[in-house]
Amino acid sequence: MRSTALLRTVNEIALYHFCVKQIKRSAGQSAIAAAAYRAGEKLYSDYYGEYSDYTRKGGVIHSEIILPPHAPPEYQDRTTLWNAVEHAERHKKAQLAYSFDIALQNELTMEENIELARGFVQQHFVGKGMIADLAVHQPDKGDGGIPNPHFHVLTTMRPINPDGTWGQKQKREYVVDENGDPILDSNGNPKFNAVATTDWHCPETLEAWRKAWCDMVNEAFERKGLDERIDHRSYERQGLDLIPTIHEGPTVRQMEAKGIKTDKGELNRWIKATNRLIRDVTKKIRSLFSWLAEIREELSKPLSLNLVDLLTDYYVKRSSGAYSPKGKVGNLKRMTEVINYLRDNDLLTVEKLETRLSDLDASFDTLKGSMKAKSKRMEQLRELIRSAEIYHRLKPIYNELNGIKWKKQREKFKSEHDSKLRQFYAVRRTLTEELKGEPINIKAWEREYDVLRAEYAGLKEQYKPLKEDLAKLRSVQFQISRVINEREPEQQIQHNKTIEGR
Repeated sequence: MRSTALLRTVNEIALYHFCVKQIKRSAGQSAIAAAAYRAGEKLYSDYYGEYSDYTRKGGVIHSEIILPPHAPPEYQDRTTLWNAVEHAERHKKAQLAYSFDIALQNELTMEENIELARGFVQQHFVGKGMIADLAVHQPDKGDGGIPNPHFHVLTTMRPINPDGTWGQKQKREYVVDENGDPILDSNGNPKFNAVATTDWHCPETLEAWRKAWCDMVNEAFERKGLDERIDHRSYERQGLDLIPTIHEGPTVRQMEAKGIKTDKGELNRWIKATNRLIRDVTKKIRSLFSWLAEIREELSKPLSLNLVDLLTDYYVKRSSGAYSPKGKVGNLKRMTEVINYLRDNDLLTVEKLETRLSDLDASFDTLKGSMKAKSKRMEQLRELIRSAEIYHRLKPIYNELNGIKWKKQREKFKSEHDSKLRQFYAVRRTLTEELKGEPINIKAWEREYDVLRAEYAGLKEQYKPLKEDLAKLRSVQFQISRVINEREPEQQIQHNKTIEGR
């Protein structure tokens, strides 16, 4: 179960990041190792018979274990708790814990952030019966890194029974016929369905957690009188047809803060610039469609002139009343530019103007869709390249482990290279899932990435003629709106004279 969302407000300060994963033995992971890393401690695993030592890891500023009322008090001890979890899970591919990684806010003090994190964990995790291991991280900024406060939570996957023992993740519901008798399988055993005992794994629960955190942060912003807000929904679900930025990670952010440009940073700069353009163009196109709907009635009245005749009539009258030659020349120049654009593009009626705007909108959507697809593929390629590079770098360690025949030597080697082996297993699994039998080919991926990057830059250039055409349509809007606004008093006077003449 994994979900990540990222949103920056207009001033690009408030950050939303909420990632959920499972700690699994099948991925070479350990609940003890995960807890030791997040808390920055040295813990011993009874299951593996080895230590996980992260006491040299910096940036851990707060950690605590929060228990539901009926949990054994000895689980306040981190080693006792996670060894109990490991002991309860017998299968070699068991799922051990949920791991949450959630961004804190630079707009709040660290004390406010910790209070917010603790309140969220207590209400939404522990309140549901989970045991939660909370750790707040504030990475060292001494190397120029951008502040990146966040908190990790490891939660149990099994419920705790009222007597303090571990409950079941699933229970059996036997399948019966219309008479209530059990239905047997081909081996003569009763058929059953495995039903989860909690809703912790459900997408709806995850969605509720993500929204709850978002609401708590926004309430904290409001209490402090801040305008920033975060949103747990993707751009698409918010109705924002924008290109998502890619996750950079602390290393990339630190390099960028030092002035060192990275591929991820450069791509995100392109995406942000494109999104600013998308917002601007979308706003103007919507405004033009609304305007066309408003003037349709005005220009459909009997004896109304077409757009060119309307503008010509207006500017001839305006120029005749100008006091200076400079004013007349200016009026004629603006009239000529707008009228030539309308005539050259055969835009003499509102209907044709609307068709032109629809075509422009469609071209814009096509271009936007192409940029989104290329951006997504570029992100996939970067992750494949990163995983493959780690795979090749760590595979000799994995091979060396497999070449050790003696159990004690093998266990010693595993203990000494624990973190690297776990990283190797993780990227190997990623590559296996993504490639589906295809070979690793870093050079081909790099070539594809370079081609996509060039194409992405080229697509961005295609926005320029669209923007120019849109600017001309906006000029038409401005000029025709002025004509119509100044005609209304004249039409009212003529209407009154007609009535008096009757």
